[in-house]
Amino acid sequence: MKRHEFLKELHKVSGNRTYLEIGVNDGRSLRLSRVPSVAVDPAFKVVTELRCDVHLVRATSDDFFARPDPLIHLKGGRHPLRNLRRGRHPLGYWRRPVIDLAFIDGMHLFEYALRDFMNVEWYADWTSVIVFDDMLPRTTDEAARDRHTDAWTGDVFKLADILARYRPDLLAVPVDTRPTGQLVVLGADPRSTVLRDKYDEIVADYDVPDPQKVPEAVLDRTGAVPPRTLLDANFWDPLIRARRLGLPRTRGWEPLRAAVERAVAPR
Repeated sequence: MKRHEFLKELHKVSGNRTYLEIGVNDGRSLRLSRVPSVAVDPAFKVVTELRCDVHLVRATSDDFFARPDPLIHLKGGRHPLRNLRRGRHPLGYWRRPVIDLAFIDGMHLFEYALRDFMNVEWYADWTSVIVFDDMLPRTTDEAARDRHTDAWTGDVFKLADILARYRPDLLAVPVDTRPTGQLVVLGADPRSTVLRDKYDEIVADYDVPDPQKVPEAVLDRTGAVPPRTLLDANFWDPLIRARRLGLPRTRGWEPLRAAVERAVAPR
């Protein structure tokens, strides 16, 4: 399954009410959204019709998140009925905006992707779904920090190891999409400060010169879940119900985590 096919299905099964995209390019992924959306790219060139209520931002993601209220578009206005008609919570203007689904496909260097994740998580919830693109490079050349190939993932593959090492409270599922894989992260916790506190340490450990040492498990896609397995899993409906009910993380995350782990366990 190609990455955009997977993302299209993910929009359906995740029941997302809001969407954030980092790295718009020509708009092929953004056109899949049908909910209030925010899309960020310093040099987007959208060439396809968009069918969502979207705020397109021409900026780097770092500059975007440095704004006082970057996701104000997702809040809507002060009029409850107008908010409902536009797919927003009627009282959204007075509530903290929450990103239900995020797609991170910005600068292909791990430290940029890490900062994007930290910023997205601040506006996420444990029922949010965060997707990284280009997580399974096919060669060490594709994974170089200094781009010298046409197809380029950079070293964002390191995010899987970083999250496993520093944020075991999350669940990160590698997905075997074409051409270069994705990583679906569940269980976001905006209260966590671990990555921010350890950011300098992480960069010092993982920023190494080319050629990058890509683990064989990454190149061979060992443990990567078939896209259909994840999409057809039975945990999506409970996740959506928990989101709608506002179930706190302390009550909902561990049962959901167990359900996801069962669904993606090797057969």
